[in-house]
Amino acid sequence: MHQGAPAGGHDPYAGPRDPYAPGPQDGRVPPTRRRRRRWPRVLGVVVLVLVLLVVGGYFYLDSRLKREDVLADYPGRVSDTPGTNWLIVGSDSREGLSRSQENDLATGHAEGRRTDSMMLLHYGAGGTSLISLPRDSYVPIAGHGSNKLNAAFAFGGPKLLVQTVEQATGVHVDHYAEIGFGGFVGVVDAIGGVNICVKERMKDPKAGLDLQPGCQNLDGKQALGYVRTRKFARADLERVEHQRQFFGALMKKATSPGVMLNPFDSVPLALHATSNFRVDNGDHLYDLVRMMWAMRGVTGGDGVTTTVPIGGTGSSAAAGSYITWDRTRAGRLFGALKDGKPIPKDVVTK
Repeated sequence: MHQGAPAGGHDPYAGPRDPYAPGPQDGRVPPTRRRRRRWPRVLGVVVLVLVLLVVGGYFYLDSRLKREDVLADYPGRVSDTPGTNWLIVGSDSREGLSRSQENDLATGHAEGRRTDSMMLLHYGAGGTSLISLPRDSYVPIAGHGSNKLNAAFAFGGPKLLVQTVEQATGVHVDHYAEIGFGGFVGVVDAIGGVNICVKERMKDPKAGLDLQPGCQNLDGKQALGYVRTRKFARADLERVEHQRQFFGALMKKATSPGVMLNPFDSVPLALHATSNFRVDNGDHLYDLVRMMWAMRGVTGGDGVTTTVPIGGTGSSAAAGSYITWDRTRAGRLFGALKDGKPIPKDVVTK
């Protein structure tokens, strides 16, 4: 302090005091120091909010899944087999569709739900495979003799269908997923359609389908007609080939970075998928995500897509016309799944 300055006062010769200079006289802390101390707290709050949003969003989406007691035990049930097996079912349920939407999609107005497609997805040490189970397959159904595979669903819903598939294949089903007409269309439209290469003109008024040859983007309505039409020389056998092709392409696009990282696609996809998929009581959202990633393996060239080897045809008063499996080749196919081994190439068919 300058000589002569009053005790405890300001030195008149020292000039104006810097109001932000550090010092014990007023206890002030420089703004830069305050900002440095505040940033970790702000960052922590932001991270906490993001974590809460992610966790809350997951449980919200998981709660939207439709659940049903499907994978119930029964006497003589097939024991657990290696790998993970999904029974994926497309039903003809019109649930959620208005009468005008039913007319637009050419779905008809039938009530209830029946199986329109059935596929067994397997992934494990032996690789990834997607196997179509034609709905006209003639198989034993517990309590109902032998009939078409889709009759099991009509007789006892998804629970009896799972039991029938397990007993016919010897493969333990770990997860179940089912989606109806309306849900299928909504999922396809949510991601902006799916690109499919059509080999020849496809026209089927009963399925609301009219496609020209060439690679093109199918919207939900066109996609539904594409997987439903049976207007082929090989009828249901060619239809299941198209179903595998489209389902694989759908899962590949749904899990692509362009969809997953784009909230305008990923959010509608998540909302449509979770509100329209029917799963077992023990299945959760993370199980569906794993299933979608497994499907990428099938479409990426590393997996196997096939139909159960067909042995012949027949008919009966109860079932009408049906197809039978080639027991020897089908046994080798499902035997490979049960043993956790790759499927032999000579049993892979369209």
